[in-house]
Amino acid sequence: MSHLLIIELPGGRDGDIVSAALALGHRFSFATADPGHYRDQADLAPLLSRAETVLAMPADGAQWDALLCAAHRADPFDAVLCLQDLRLVEAARLARTLGLAHLSPEAAALCRDKEAVRARLAGAGMAQAPFARIAPGPDAARRLIAAVAEVGLPAIVKPVDGFGSQHVFVLRDQADLAILDDLAELVAQGPGDYGLGNAASGALLVERYVSGPVIGCDVLRAPGAQMLLAINHKIMAAPPSFTILGGCVTAHCGQFGAIDAWLSRLLDAVGFDFGMAHVEVILTADGPHLVEINPRMVGAWIARGVGAALGRRVHDDLVRLHLTGLLPDLATAPHHAAMRWLLAPHDGILDGIDWPQCDDPGLIDRVANARPGNQVRPAIDNGDRLAMVITAGADCERAVALADRIVADARVRFRQPARLQPASASCTG
Repeated sequence: MSHLLIIELPGGRDGDIVSAALALGHRFSFATADPGHYRDQADLAPLLSRAETVLAMPADGAQWDALLCAAHRADPFDAVLCLQDLRLVEAARLARTLGLAHLSPEAAALCRDKEAVRARLAGAGMAQAPFARIAPGPDAARRLIAAVAEVGLPAIVKPVDGFGSQHVFVLRDQADLAILDDLAELVAQGPGDYGLGNAASGALLVERYVSGPVIGCDVLRAPGAQMLLAINHKIMAAPPSFTILGGCVTAHCGQFGAIDAWLSRLLDAVGFDFGMAHVEVILTADGPHLVEINPRMVGAWIARGVGAALGRRVHDDLVRLHLTGLLPDLATAPHHAAMRWLLAPHDGILDGIDWPQCDDPGLIDRVANARPGNQVRPAIDNGDRLAMVITAGADCERAVALADRIVADARVRFRQPARLQPASASCTG
């Protein structure tokens, strides 16, 4: 039995890493800047009650090393795990101080800055679309408009330290430029506060917008070794939304060798030396184009879909990697998992979701993203999605069709009169 330090939870409510640690027979302690945020959630409170200790940390990140090193002296940690973007650098710095296997602090800091990643890759000879950084300041709006003109259309604007496809804007034509002229002051302010005590840096990245099929690549790395677990072919919402509607995950059993080799070169260039990375890529006629490197496990419960394609929990892989330094075996068959998100048809207060009856063994999971009582709206970004359906099987098309049917037959209920009432039916697949 090992003692794991888990720092924050992805999305502020995904407890799968805690469940995996307990199922593997390990003890854990939990560090957070806001213990109340988790204890107020009915599904997380029982998990946190099993922690050896819940460590309340300063929201500004100050003195984290000293406080956590003191906790380590009292009850030594065997691994440090963080799946939350906002604390990846603190986690990496602490692991180095404690002499525990982890992504280096330098790589963690680099990967949390999207413009710095672009500059590093360009310096390593990997072709990048035109890009520019907009530092915060009193004339940021003017510099933002000038950077868009320099980069050229179509262009995309995003926070350098953003995540989850939130606060992202695309500018496709002159009409969009006219809108930017009116909203530049607001856009240049950035997202402000990310929650859990974390303020955004305020810096923005402007880059040429590249279109094409989007894939997510989930990779484990140990010194001198890499394991591409799976590839997720994503389905994106129509503009202007950047919501990911779902995807089909295929386990890697050697058939994605070319993208695996490209990922190896990419991760070497940014110094990604240990742990799990979720790399988002656009496939173009000129080859793969990086969207971003997320230096942690994929979020939004998509790890469950990756696990469904692999036939095991990827959280277990991550825990074992941090404790032993060993990678899992390559999958032996290209098994598939389909994921589809249920969206709100209009804005309102969510009352609940009525799911169709379905006894098909291909249905793996239904995961809630919104709770009754939440204010919801048609999806603009990933945070607006209501729930995800996961299906799996050896036949990709059948898994996708089953997930589509379940989502289509679900009924979203509101606490106010609905302006749009989806039909309800049953799934008997």
